[in-house]
Amino acid sequence: MSVPNNTFSEMAAVMRSAKRIGIASHIRPDGDAIGSLLGLALSLRLEGKQVIPLSNDGVPWNLAFLPGTDQIVKPAGDVLELDLAISVDTASKERVGPNSVIAMSAAKKSINIDHHGSNPRYADLNYIDSTAPAVGQILYDFLSAENFPMDDAVRQNLFAAISTDTGSFQFPSTTARTHQIAAEMINAGLDTGALASKLYDQHPMRRVELLRAMLNEMQFRKGQRIVSWNYTQAAKKQLNVQQGDTEGLIDHLRAIDTVVAAVIFEEQKDGNIRISARSKSDAVNVAEVCGRFGGGGHRLAAGATLPGPITAAAETYLNELENEVG
Repeated sequence: MSVPNNTFSEMAAVMRSAKRIGIASHIRPDGDAIGSLLGLALSLRLEGKQVIPLSNDGVPWNLAFLPGTDQIVKPAGDVLELDLAISVDTASKERVGPNSVIAMSAAKKSINIDHHGSNPRYADLNYIDSTAPAVGQILYDFLSAENFPMDDAVRQNLFAAISTDTGSFQFPSTTARTHQIAAEMINAGLDTGALASKLYDQHPMRRVELLRAMLNEMQFRKGQRIVSWNYTQAAKKQLNVQQGDTEGLIDHLRAIDTVVAAVIFEEQKDGNIRISARSKSDAVNVAEVCGRFGGGGHRLAAGATLPGPITAAAETYLNELENEVG
């Protein structure tokens, strides 16, 4: 039997009763993570709350232009004195990262807002909507319904969250409500064109070189229905890659007309292999495949981690994926 969500009004009451609030999102943050984190944090500050936005891994360069990123704290392992800890876009408590877990460990209450169906509802109050294309969309509806303040900075962050997690409104998870929210933001004065340009049209040359390396080295299986790339530590060092450079790279693989599933195998410093998988067919559930290796995510976008070496990890995962595609 599924556990029902807490209501927006219940969460709003807890937020309004708290004075000092910590908010965190997942490690290796993407657009939905940073945009949701700051969208909520900046709104609560306008409400008069003392808010500490936390990111265990800091802010990737490609999102540093968003308003409020200079106020994000990279925790050092200290316990913070908090009335309330909120996690956004984080499928498990540990996914906020070890230092963020410690920072928020003494909070009197906790709230968990997410869109991953695998989320075990680890907080005192939980709101999980696996049909939402982005946590930014959940937060926009929450802030609107509960009359929390929204200015241009809040809207910029929530738009970035929604746009990036929907593939710029292209992914099947995009709903009519997603487009309605964008229209409401435009009517409120948000310059979505300028924002989209900063999100998608400002790649440094090293990122272009990384794309070239991926396209040169990609490998196909199953009659070009599966495409993969082994992204090694050697490639990172050679191109001086920075956090955020890989954002959206997998979409170039996914966009190939014959491809049903795309996978990037990324070698970590500790030798483990981080798997990022994408599908463009409901018949191929990459979350289910990743789940066999302790990972998870969404039906069309998921991840997992396997021990190295990278060639062995790739072969192990791709053999399972081939069965799914077959």
